[in-house]
This record gives sequence, structure tokens and C-alpha cells, in this order.
Amino acid sequence: MTAQQATAEVFFTALKSLSKQEQESILTRIALDKKLHQLLEDISDRLAIEEGRDERSRPLRDYIAEREQQEKTRPKSRT
Repeated sequence: MTAQQATAEVFFTALKSLSKQEQESILTRIALDKKLHQLLEDISDRLAIEEGRDERSRPLRDYIAEREQQEKTRPKSRT
């Protein structure tokens, strides 16, 4: 384990040991911090890409047609 991984493990263990309310408070502060929020978005993007890696690809025109069909069948909202 590298020093960076060990440090991450210590912080993660400490976070998990807190109450749910304390965890939420810390994670909210992280999410509200611009730099950390951007880091979370980057990590989230990488996770989404990794999750979709095993999915079969399909032509863009098929995806667009599916989305257009969904738009047609979705109830109109009143504004």
C-alpha cells in the first residue's frame, strides 16, 4: 500500500466511524467546495464510463430515435 492509499484509508475509516449526521455534514461541505465538487464530478464521470464499458454500443441514430419516442409519450407538464 502506498502512502497515498494509506492516507486515504485513514480518512475513509474515520468518515465511516462518524454518525450519519456527521457524515452528511462533511460530505455536504465537500460538495459545496468548488474544487472538491469538481473532483467529485470527475470521479463520478469515470465511474459512469467504467460501468458502461461492458454495455454493447449502438448507433447514435437509434439512441436519438429512442429519445424522440420517449419525448412523444411523456406527459406534457403544465407551467
